Amino acid sequence: MDKKGRVNIPSKFRESLGEIFYITKGLDSCLFIFPKNEFSNFEEKLKELPLASKDARIFTRMFFAGAAECQLDKQGRIIIPPVLRQYGDLEKDVVIIGVSTRIEVWDKEQWDAYNAADNVDYDDIAEKMALLGI
Repeated sequence: MDKKGRVNIPSKFRESLGEIFYITKGLDSCLFIFPKNEFSNFEEKLKELPLASKDARIFTRMFFAGAAECQLDKQGRIIIPPVLRQYGDLEKDVVIIGVSTRIEVWDKEQWDAYNAADNVDYDDIAEKMALLGI
């Protein structure tokens, strides 16, 4: 990331993003980038959450408050708004990964720490995913 907050999006992700896409606060201190249609799909799911649920209200606010519409410049870069740079603790080195229908932007040190975490029990996670029908 340069001093102006510009990040180069790898060419393998550019076509799937389309002309207009959205960046917002993600989970685990990363940022999520969604193509326009996927952002709309997720928005529809959030609209279905009960307004009476405090957690649903908090999550919805967090998700939409930082959301920004983006376009790639001619060099394949986007400008990450300051509020999102701060949320993701993005200063210099970033890691960009594809995760199904979204892209995640991580601070490199946080990504390395996340990957090095030896406290993750994949068998336990797999059991929980099975309970979700996956």
